[in-house]
Amino acid sequence: MNILHFSDTHLGYNDLDILNEDNINQREADFYNAFSQVVEQIKLTCPDYIIHTGDLFHRSSPSNRAITFALEQIREIDALNIPFILIAGNHSTPRTNLSSPILKIFESFKNVHVSYNQEYKKIEFGDVVFHTLPHMNDDSKALEQIELCESNIDAKKKNIMMMHCSVGAWYLMQEFGEWVYPTDKEYIFQKMDYVALGHWHGFGKVGKHENVYYSGSTERTSLNDKRNSKGFVELTLNDSLEINYKEIDIRPIISKEIDCEAYESSLASIDATDTKYAIVEVRLKNLTALQSIDIQNSDIKELFVDAMSVSIKREFKRGANETEVVDAEAISLEEFFLEHIKEDASEEEFDRLKGKVQELFAHYEESSDDTL
Repeated sequence: MNILHFSDTHLGYNDLDILNEDNINQREADFYNAFSQVVEQIKLTCPDYIIHTGDLFHRSSPSNRAITFALEQIREIDALNIPFILIAGNHSTPRTNLSSPILKIFESFKNVHVSYNQEYKKIEFGDVVFHTLPHMNDDSKALEQIELCESNIDAKKKNIMMMHCSVGAWYLMQEFGEWVYPTDKEYIFQKMDYVALGHWHGFGKVGKHENVYYSGSTERTSLNDKRNSKGFVELTLNDSLEINYKEIDIRPIISKEIDCEAYESSLASIDATDTKYAIVEVRLKNLTALQSIDIQNSDIKELFVDAMSVSIKREFKRGANETEVVDAEAISLEEFFLEHIKEDASEEEFDRLKGKVQELFAHYEESSDDTL
């Protein structure tokens, strides 16, 4: 039995305010591209079953474009006559009963089986039972649904458990309303042939459980996620379980560092040859407030002309063992600069520079005014 397991595709996610040639947010298009790569792999390998463990969409009320894309792609999967089991994640679950669950739009597909409404659902085929536990907002209800799942285990068939949750504190995403699977119910995993998890965005086996895996996300919903490897799981389940992780091609994040204690030489040594189409993060370390006035973001960004985007973070020296990191793209810290200049400069020099700093920040605020 061959199963393809993927998750956390977050269709409709967008970021960085960069449009592509089709006038679509480039990061949104990246997520569509990642999903399409998985669909192409499905067409190529034709597994016996396909499972998606939640957060198909980034929002419970996705945009028309995201819905249209998902319908087109899942129609292609449906045409393969392969059972596709899909559960709701926390991003796809409305927080109130006033909204209709978005996964209902797939119920008319012949080979697509959806599980939502914060309820256990048993989806059974000839030789396998899929025990689906979508995202749960209510922990007390979740316990009841877990026990219902356990009571439906069929020892004569293969049993696949599907959930969108954190199994232990290590896999918390620090999101509002995320569901943490109760530790005292982890013994159920031993009764399953495979436990397919969604929510955590990295691939990997969970703790001591040899049959419990997160497939990871297919793209990054945060630039703090430095994993350049994203993909899906292909598993073979016969007498034993065999797991293969398949990587897809995503836009890389490249980190660069400039040491401001040797600014000119450090700047000259920067290698930009690996940053084409990449998301680039540049860290200015050992920076003084006086240097920061003279170092322009535009000068640094010119070094990476082939990158998709460049963000700059400034790491200020504050003392012998202290630093402070500031995101220069979102700076509104006039007082911060003035305070640092006062520490480093003489009274006469501070008076001279104070007007220049105020002028620079006034110019920044003017250029950032969305009403203009």
